[in-house]
Amino acid sequence: MALDAATLALLAQELKDVLLDAKLDKVTQPTRDEAVLSLHTRSATYKLLLSARSGSARAGITHESFENPEVPPSFCMLLRKHLAGGRLVDVRTEPQERILFLEFICTNEMGDLVNRVLAVELMGRYSNLVLVRKEDNKILDALKRVDFEDSPVRQLLPGLAYTLPDQPDKLPFLTTDPDVTVAAACGLALPVSDALMKSVTGVGPVVCREVVWRCFAGEDPAADSLSAQQRQSLARALWQTVTEYRTDPRPTMVISAQGKPTEFSFMPLQQYLPGCTLKSYGSLSALLEDYYSTKDAAERLRQKSRELSKQVRNLHERALRKQDARRNELAESAKNEHLRLWGELISANLWQISAGKKSVTLNNYYTDEDIEIPLDPRWSPTQNAQRYFKEYKKKQTAIQMLTELLRQGAVEIDYLSSVMDEVERAAGERELNDIRAELKEQGYLRYFKQRERKQKPSDFIRYRSTDGFEILVGRNNTQNDRLTLHTARGKDLWFHVKNAPGSHTVVISEGKDIPDSTRTQAAMIAVTHSSQSGSAKVAVDFTEVRGIRKTAGLRPGMVLYDHYETAYITPDEVLVKSLRISSK
Repeated sequence: MALDAATLALLAQELKDVLLDAKLDKVTQPTRDEAVLSLHTRSATYKLLLSARSGSARAGITHESFENPEVPPSFCMLLRKHLAGGRLVDVRTEPQERILFLEFICTNEMGDLVNRVLAVELMGRYSNLVLVRKEDNKILDALKRVDFEDSPVRQLLPGLAYTLPDQPDKLPFLTTDPDVTVAAACGLALPVSDALMKSVTGVGPVVCREVVWRCFAGEDPAADSLSAQQRQSLARALWQTVTEYRTDPRPTMVISAQGKPTEFSFMPLQQYLPGCTLKSYGSLSALLEDYYSTKDAAERLRQKSRELSKQVRNLHERALRKQDARRNELAESAKNEHLRLWGELISANLWQISAGKKSVTLNNYYTDEDIEIPLDPRWSPTQNAQRYFKEYKKKQTAIQMLTELLRQGAVEIDYLSSVMDEVERAAGERELNDIRAELKEQGYLRYFKQRERKQKPSDFIRYRSTDGFEILVGRNNTQNDRLTLHTARGKDLWFHVKNAPGSHTVVISEGKDIPDSTRTQAAMIAVTHSSQSGSAKVAVDFTEVRGIRKTAGLRPGMVLYDHYETAYITPDEVLVKSLRISSK
């Protein structure tokens, strides 16, 4: 569900009560669609998240931690220039509009006090952040610029006047007399919930359905066939909903039987009972953060990794194409025995071949059959024989070279498959940068350059088994090498999914015998951090670290081992999650 105007108005009042007169300390932009304002009041510091992402547009106080890009985007720099150090003097909405206005008093370059308004437009795929100069209502800039090609009706470009979107010709849900609303809805040949949605503005479909559910006990009759008594009941349900909104709003989220957030509103949604459960919240900010947190985290990571993922995928596809071309060339080169035979037969029958012929028919003494052999009339019989021997030798050399190239290509494909898996499982910008650095070192990326400031290397992913053994997992190929070849010792136990990309997983034994329960848990963790995550009965190889070796020429993350055991594991996601501990 998207935020409707009624819920947004409650959120605006909630933010105003907490943040009014707060000072803006810092502006960050974790992703292209989000901005985070750090504000402090006399008693506390708050982070205000403003999201213009189409699927999860929202505003609210957040407790999440965000990983910011190394270079701030241009819109972030604009907000810092105009708003940093300013005081929040108003938080408001326009009636029936899904736009939140944050007004700041700031100091400009000349030292004068000026008013700047940040319009947070939460309108689905048209969501946007627009910075406006209050004195002349001119747009300073927008997160997503809208020109005349994008919209002939409403443009959002620097220098243009800021205007509100056109209002639909509907009745305001919160301020219209319920009898008038019912009369308008009953003029439509639609189910009551749809008729209400067509007639009013300011609330979403879920509120209209809730009103009808409370009035007709779960039924949704046709609006144009309601009796006078039913119309009175509907008007009464509308009045009760508006009264509940004004006097006792209760932010509530609907959770499905599978434990996933389904809907939310400013009131309990009884229409979803008993199949779902209702969870109440003390604030809309907390509700929105809980509702969108998982989805937003995945989307932030997807945005950060999109470019790198595309690069690695292209490298992988190119390696596959080269491998196919080499196989075809090898198959053609393997057809070479006839060249040796032709050269041999010509050499053995020079006495009966005259110069200038285009072909000759000779007896194949291996099969006692006559075969026709093409000749180049420009060359002598001896030269034709030498030509076939030379081509035969060339094909044989090609076979040797192509066989080696195919071997190298298979190694490269396995390596790039492992990098693709790493990118998909990367948990943040630091891990993606580690992968970029690895690819640059391997010669795949030319232009990646780390920032000059030294960044602390990523730590291993850490778990602790129920028996108390520490289990370490590499985040990428470079870490896999460091973990297996430098951190782990002797009788520590090493795990990896069989014949598939995945992280190295090591149980630190500290000289003790490792029980079967810990081995099983380590194998589950190895599956979780691999391309086979989510599969059942996954083959996992394990052996002592002292049996692992790496020879010259092996790519990062690739090792050799001979003596090992294999377990078939179906991971328990809940158990694996419970074993994880925070990184040092």
